[in-house]
Order: sequence, then structure tokens, then C-alpha cells
Amino acid sequence: MQYAQTRKKLRAKEHRMPQSFRQPDILEIARRDGKVTVDGLAEHFGVTVQTIRRDLAELAEAGRLSRVHGGAVLPSGLSNIAYQDRRGLNAQAKAQIARRAAELIPDGASLFLNIGTTTEAVAQALLHHERLLVVTNNMNVANILMGNPGAEVVVAGGTMRHSDGGLIGPMALRMVEQFSLDCAVIGCSALSESGDILDFDLGEVSVSQAMLQQSARKILVADGSKFSRKAPARIARLDEMDHFATDADLPAVLAERVQTWKTEVLI
Repeated sequence: MQYAQTRKKLRAKEHRMPQSFRQPDILEIARRDGKVTVDGLAEHFGVTVQTIRRDLAELAEAGRLSRVHGGAVLPSGLSNIAYQDRRGLNAQAKAQIARRAAELIPDGASLFLNIGTTTEAVAQALLHHERLLVVTNNMNVANILMGNPGAEVVVAGGTMRHSDGGLIGPMALRMVEQFSLDCAVIGCSALSESGDILDFDLGEVSVSQAMLQQSARKILVADGSKFSRKAPARIARLDEMDHFATDADLPAVLAERVQTWKTEVLI
């Protein structure tokens, strides 16, 4: 009798939270932890394991997760998460990181902002700064900074990626190389235990590298989910950064290494 009542309660909960609401949360948990389990998700959402298995099957069919025994993991680190998914991922943490980064940038500064949802959050945090010069290969950053009349915005030419408004290619690279600015604020897709700052697109990586090369001060902005992700292309290493704004404690191996580096970690 008690088992039947429990099943009835679970079905009622499932009715209140359709799978369209569960699945984005499942993806966020997977990106945070690197994997999810059927039993853990069933307990978390208060639904049956059969319901979670259906959710995971649909996410796997859509290419969002890869099924493994007892759960699912993120797909291979050869392609980035879709832009719309990244926009909603860890939004509060990104806003916190952006505020810390913005505190490092005085009025009257010149800076690069590269492609990424965290650098877009930095642009939002800079809306009240005055007399800024911002060079970016991120159309979304440019659109955000339209709201700051005290910012002069230079958009690097190049080939626009329709998926996220990023500008890449030789034209973007040559444009960036024409500037020598106070600082570069860059985001990334992954950060390895050895401190490698990683991304997916080689064209995007080359522009980010040029931004770092052409700046006096270097700021990395990345939330804790990047510690458990992988990407194939290397931008730089963390010890080349002056500041690293994040929202989570560094993994033990990286935390030990960063103690000997000049990089200031801001949590």
C-alpha cells in the first residue's frame, strides 16, 4: 500500500514538472559534474527512474549527452555546447565573475573582449564605465555596449558565425593586430589541471591569442564548470594571465601550481 502511494506521489510530481523543464536542469548538472546517474536524477527531481531514462534517451538522441551504464556523460570534447544552452548556463556565476573583472578595469581604459557568454557578461558589467575603448570580435558584446554612450566600440571584421555572433578569420586577426591596448579580457571553453586555457575553434583561438599578445594586462574569466570540460585547442596557459576571475575553488592540482605563478585568482 505504501509503495503504491509513493508511486502516485512521484507521478504527480512528474505531471507538475514536464520533461521540457527537467532536461535543461539535467544538462546543467551534467556540465557541472561531468556526468549524471539515473538514480541520482530520479531522487533529485522526485520522479521514477523510468522517467529519467526517457529523458536521457531523448538527450542522447539529440546529441546533448552520451549514454553510459547507469546514467550519461557529456559528449566528447570536440565540439562546443550550443550557444543558447551556454547563455543560460551558470548565468548568476557569470554575472558575479563579470563584476569582479569589471572592478579591475578603470574608467578611461582600452580593452579587448573575445567571443563567449562570460565576456558578454563582462560587457554588461561595464555599462556604467566611462571613456572606454573596446575592441571585440563578438557581435553580442558590441550590441550590449550600445547601451553605454561612454564606450567607443570597434568591431573586428571577419567571418561571422551565425551560431553565436562571433567574428573569426584572417580579417579579424589582422584588425586585432592593429591595436595595443591596456588589457584583454578573454573567456574559454575549458581549463585543464595543468593550466592550459582551451577552446574549440582554431580561428577563434588565433584571435584570442592576438588579443593577449597586444595587451599589457591579461584577464581570464571562466566559471567552475570549465574545470571539468575538455577542448582540443590551446589559447595560452594560466600562468600567462595577470588575473583569473572565477566562482569556484580551483581543482587541487591546479591550485597547487598556481601558488607559484604570478596569476591573481579572484573568487
